[in-house]
Amino acid sequence: MRERAVRLVLDNEGQRGSRWQAIISIAVKIGCAPQTLNGWVKKAEVNSGKRPGVSSEMAERMKALEREIRALRQANEILRKGEAIVRHWCESNGRARMLRWRSSTAGRSDGQVH
Repeated sequence: MRERAVRLVLDNEGQRGSRWQAIISIAVKIGCAPQTLNGWVKKAEVNSGKRPGVSSEMAERMKALEREIRALRQANEILRKGEAIVRHWCESNGRARMLRWRSSTAGRSDGQVH
């Protein structure tokens, strides 16, 4: 219904004298507020590239990336807290040597990677 209403506005824009008159006429027929229909028309123009702005697809992608960033930040915080707990346990149990962790790509004393 939304796409059809937008198409009607864009097709009837020239016949009604102005876009707003076309929006009012069509909004009454489909039973929605003219402001709502106007927003749909503007969003359709942004999505088609006729009007500057952020497309619906890009806005959805940005929301997904923001959710992912939030989840990664939470995971990092959990890891930081876990590291602090392990560090405290090692220090309190006389296992300070365990704190000198090495990654699997850390260089050895003879220059080889282990």
